[in-house]
Amino acid sequence: MIQKLFPLDKNYILRQAQTSLEPQLLDVMVKELKASYTRLFNPLGLMDNTYRQIMETAEFPKDRIQVIYNQLAGIYRYKFGDNQLELLFDGRSHLEKYQDDWAAQFVMWMKELGQHESYVKTMLRMTLLFDTESRAEFSENRCKSFINEYFALKIVKRKGELKLKSA
Repeated sequence: MIQKLFPLDKNYILRQAQTSLEPQLLDVMVKELKASYTRLFNPLGLMDNTYRQIMETAEFPKDRIQVIYNQLAGIYRYKFGDNQLELLFDGRSHLEKYQDDWAAQFVMWMKELGQHESYVKTMLRMTLLFDTESRAEFSENRCKSFINEYFALKIVKRKGELKLKSA
């Protein structure tokens, strides 16, 4: 990450907080995905081959779920990333505060997104339940598109930069 402005700019600290929490929150993402699948598609917990495969898989392809994590992190920075640092009176550093805020928002978003069949299906198709690489990539693109629609944002790529804009 190239810092162009001030080292204590809120967005740099926020990005650092998101990066430091990534391994933990990827695990939360997988846990919530499994819970959402159960809630939406198998509330009785009947053990068929698909359900067994989803529940017993401990290692999800990290590269695929990292893409979604990074997309959500970018959306969070866009929505909550003004560059004004707050005055904190509780003894925490800004990094600790942003870690707490990001983790809470991320868990809430996982629960919200997990209520949508489209999100759950595409996440599973791009990670566990795919038969070819091209179908996994298609599902990944569909998942990213669903998230952009859900948050009413549009990602514009120009000269290697990603920009988020309200749709």
